[in-house]
Amino acid sequence: MTIRITLKSTEPVTHDTHRLTFEKPEGFDFTPGQATDFALDRDGWRDERRPFTFTSLPGDDHLEFTIKSYPDHDGVTKRIGQMAPGDTALIGGPWGAIEDRGEGVFIAGGAGVTPFIAILRNKLARTGTLQGNTLVFSNRTDRDIILRQEFEAMPGLNCYWTVTDQPGSPLARGRIDAELLSTLVVPGRDTCYICGPDPMIGAMQKALAAVGMPRARIVTEDFG
Repeated sequence: MTIRITLKSTEPVTHDTHRLTFEKPEGFDFTPGQATDFALDRDGWRDERRPFTFTSLPGDDHLEFTIKSYPDHDGVTKRIGQMAPGDTALIGGPWGAIEDRGEGVFIAGGAGVTPFIAILRNKLARTGTLQGNTLVFSNRTDRDIILRQEFEAMPGLNCYWTVTDQPGSPLARGRIDAELLSTLVVPGRDTCYICGPDPMIGAMQKALAAVGMPRARIVTEDFG
């Protein structure tokens, strides 16, 4: 299944991340946390599909993606950052393993936070509070943190920020490890969600195992 969608608007979220809002095809549905295969509707680029997560909610009248661009790669994300209203893209059906399986700890690295945007927004819309949920979000620098103000404004959500490549930042706490997770995760109570680069996913699974987290209560996605 291939569906053509038209860009309505685009706006910066960080220095290299954009929120793109598209017209929503009639009858299109997905579950918060799911992604789709996305391609530019341009000659030479239609076969260059990349996985991107929906950051809108299923009940919204539009489709939203929050996409980080990598200009030095001269690839798909660089051109996505240059899209203008009226441009079109191609998507497939929704897919993905990350879904809301209860309160817990959301562990994200960089653009890996995107599945959690829709899940947390949806939780908040349903219940009015995110009490019992923690977002642990690692980035290279302060300015790379996607939607920091929105997350901090979500009632009840405990936010833990850390940056790895900015000495002197008050958030410079190093990489997420078992020692940190032992202070945030309660095995047997929490569900733990992980999304980020493949090496991070593997490292977080090992760290959670080290603090006694059952594998059955760990939700991950592999965008590789």
